[in-house]
Amino acid sequence: MSERRPLIEGLKPVPANDPRVEKEFVFGGRERPIPPVERTVAVPVRAPLTTRIRADYVAALKRASLTRQLDGQIPNSVQEFLEEALEPWLRSHGYIP
Repeated sequence: MSERRPLIEGLKPVPANDPRVEKEFVFGGRERPIPPVERTVAVPVRAPLTTRIRADYVAALKRASLTRQLDGQIPNSVQEFLEEALEPWLRSHGYIP
């Protein structure tokens, strides 16, 4: 059985570790690898949106999504459908450039 210690011993601050020793442990003696720089197309950040729409629209959107996925067509997700439908309206009313 391990040695018993008073509860207060567990509350004492732990001494700071040496960052060099930590890096040695993590990287195994070699320098930190430098990730390659990649040029990628900026993907817009998506945020959740919850709303209620007519049940017949929901059924039609799901049917369209499934049909287009099976046919290999793009766009094929409800999210993509909504983005394509909303963008012209937002643009024409001056909410996005």
